[in-house]
Formats: sequence, C-alpha cells, structure tokens
Amino acid sequence: MAENLQVELVAADRVVWSGEATMVIARTVDGDVGVLRGHAPMLSVLTDAVVEINPAEGPVVVAQADGGFISVANDRVSILSAHVLLAEEINVDEARVELEKAQGMLGVDDEAEQRIRRAEARIRAVEKAH
Repeated sequence: MAENLQVELVAADRVVWSGEATMVIARTVDGDVGVLRGHAPMLSVLTDAVVEINPAEGPVVVAQADGGFISVANDRVSILSAHVLLAEEINVDEARVELEKAQGMLGVDDEAEQRIRRAEARIRAVEKAH
C-alpha cells in the first residue's frame, strides 16, 4: 500500500501541481476538508478558496481555486477548477485593488460577491504561503 496520497491539482488550461502528498486541505460548500491517506471516498463541490497540499517532500503548496470539484478515492485526490493560481503567481496588490473595486460594486453588480470571495481567497493564499 502506498504511504502517500497521489494528488493532482488541475485547472482548465494546465496541470498546476501533481505528485505525492501527505495531506490536502480544501474548502467545500459544506466546509473545510482535510484529506489523509485512507480517507473515505468523496466527491464534493469546492468554493472559491485556498487549497493547501503538503507534499511528501518540499514546502507546502498553497493555491487559490475558483471553485470546482474535489474527488477522493483509493488514496488519490483530484482537484479540478476552471482557474487555479499558485500563491507565488498571485499579485497581492492587484488582489487588494480588485477586492476594493468589488466591495464598491455590492448591490450594483450581481457578480460583486463572487469577485470579493475570489480576491479574498487570493490574498489568503499569499498570506498562508509566507
């Protein structure tokens, strides 16, 4: 039996991260989920939030996903999202500007709340990575 999880973090346009990990933490619509080896099979919808992967070797991988799905079965974890950014790919100043713009559009723009959640998740991803 494998000692680690096989993890794939996939965006629509690329494989963001793939490898062995000891733990994965993600936020689903039902709350945060931590996945370790031996986790029960699961399929859940992700929210716009931070995903943390503890690789078998190397530093923790922190990313921001724009929603999507997480699938867990037989010590394999697949995280699929239309758009994923690794913490080091995020410009935190741009995320803060986007957050301010979106907050100013609450009540006017139907997508303002989603823009706020994504900007906040990007800022959290950068903060967790440091």
